[in-house]
Amino acid sequence: MKNLKLSLIALAVMGLSACDGDDGTNGTDGSNGVNSLIVQTALAAGDANCPNSGVQIDSGIDADSSGTLESSEIDSTEYVCSPGVTTVDSSELLTNVNNEWFVEGQEEVTAARQTWLEATNTTSAKITADTAPSVAAKSIASLRGSAKNVILFVGDGMGISTVTAARILEGQMKGELGEENQLSFDKMDFSGLAKTYNVDAQTPDSAGTMTAMMSGVKTDVGVIGVDEDIERGDCSTVAGNELVTALELAEIAGKSTGIISTARITHATPAATYAKSADRNWEDVSDMPEAAVTAGCVDIADQLVNFESMLEARISGVDVDGIEVAFGGGRRHFLPKDASFNSTDAVSAVEGDRTDGRDLTAEWQANYSNGVYITDQSGFDGLNTETTERVFGLFNESHMQYEADRENDVAGEPSVSEMTEKAIKILDNNDEGFFLMVESGRIDHGHHAGSAYNALTDTIEFAQAVQSAIDNTDPEDTLIIVTADHGHVFTIAGYPKRGNPILGKVVNVGADEPAMAADDMPYTTLGYTNGLGFRNLGDETDADATYSLEVAAGRQDLTDVDTTSTGYHQEALVPLSSETHSGEDVGIYASGPAALLVNGTNEQSVLYHIMDFAADLTTQANAAQSQE
Repeated sequence: MKNLKLSLIALAVMGLSACDGDDGTNGTDGSNGVNSLIVQTALAAGDANCPNSGVQIDSGIDADSSGTLESSEIDSTEYVCSPGVTTVDSSELLTNVNNEWFVEGQEEVTAARQTWLEATNTTSAKITADTAPSVAAKSIASLRGSAKNVILFVGDGMGISTVTAARILEGQMKGELGEENQLSFDKMDFSGLAKTYNVDAQTPDSAGTMTAMMSGVKTDVGVIGVDEDIERGDCSTVAGNELVTALELAEIAGKSTGIISTARITHATPAATYAKSADRNWEDVSDMPEAAVTAGCVDIADQLVNFESMLEARISGVDVDGIEVAFGGGRRHFLPKDASFNSTDAVSAVEGDRTDGRDLTAEWQANYSNGVYITDQSGFDGLNTETTERVFGLFNESHMQYEADRENDVAGEPSVSEMTEKAIKILDNNDEGFFLMVESGRIDHGHHAGSAYNALTDTIEFAQAVQSAIDNTDPEDTLIIVTADHGHVFTIAGYPKRGNPILGKVVNVGADEPAMAADDMPYTTLGYTNGLGFRNLGDETDADATYSLEVAAGRQDLTDVDTTSTGYHQEALVPLSSETHSGEDVGIYASGPAALLVNGTNEQSVLYHIMDFAADLTTQANAAQSQE
């Protein structure tokens, strides 16, 4: 700053002074000239030209010899600005650097940066800020096909508030305050958001959302594996609008494939991996209108059992070997409506629903002599994962049990984490890799019933399934994505203090007694905008017990109610026969090859494209098809 000032002053002096000759003789005085003036003005911090303060230097010719440099006389303006403060004395940071949150934050940033560098192979010292984007782009392109295996986890109805509440509940079940806990997928390297709307609906259903994830194409509410040109319920509109799914591409590419659901295996989410249907409710022939059957449409259960032949008929030239692992509920859709076909753990007098007399479980066994059909925990436990080539497990007449109610099953059924581990160990016998979809369908059902307890305990078990996948795969060759199809009108409200029981009544910071609302009654942290409302069912672990009772929406006096009990159902504002989905974005969590593509806010259909890119499914499927 000083050098600049001195040079300007020196120039000014040269312009104002008369000069003597160098021969010792005075020269002749000339007429008076015009004066050059320089004006320096101090600038305060915040000035537009010098944000950190400085000096404005104006120079020009004093044309009117007034001794003042008018604005019209200014020929040049320079600014000498003070530099900003770029360092902080260490004593000023002691409060920060000695704080565990601060330290953990620094460690997370360092770890995240290293994860990104490793994912994009941009760790070379030669990379600069200018070259990094192009190097990263080139590195990302090289990730195509880097995933041998793909596992898609779908927590049905697992919105952001569900993840948060489940995280806290799991932590509190471990004796912690809860908020600091992390579910298994919270720890994944990359995350983003997915927009869940359907083509024709602001708030979506599982059929349209799962079709988007599996095919890369958004579609309408209530239809499966077909695009938006379909007319729901009209069989004739299916032909020509079928979509190809990631599971089908994996099959064509020679990979092993599997589907797991704690709901019926014919329910919307699992069905969207393999079926094409004008209506999600066409789970078996008895659910279909006669016109659809006559027109040649096939029910969803039939499509699962005959997946191999139907895929080969639909796509000319392909040769596949069918789905290797299918675990879930929904036996009723595969059995005739005849008591003689009842399973040993049937709870209905007549278990089967099919009106065409077909036993699809027997047809599946006839199709696959190397396959094992199982219906209970004993059969599941007896599976040898090294020698079992194919397995079809239907563990319940309808949906499988809630995790909290699972021990009450008649013949026993495996948990979603047990099914995940078993499936992976069977599927990874294929050197070409595998594609596996795992759905925790009863998170959604717990919410519909207004039971946070059931929804959250199923979410916690779902997180265990994700951990099982992490533990039983190689992160170098397996892309794992965890997401939801949609959320629910489920809220975390009030101002409860840290560590307050997440299922409990709100107790404010600094207080020991429940807070009172304006109606002088306590209220819970968790609640629903709509639904059947309040239930106080004590130690009941089956949320569906609520459906036998009348609607009880609105405020209730919870003073003497244990809201943390397994049978408590939260209050709901708007009375409905079932709580509804929400239209909010849902989380996406990912680890493994190409997981860095999960970031930002995305259309839900992008998930298909990420999986396709990571495993290069389309290219491999085309290559396999051309060899046939």
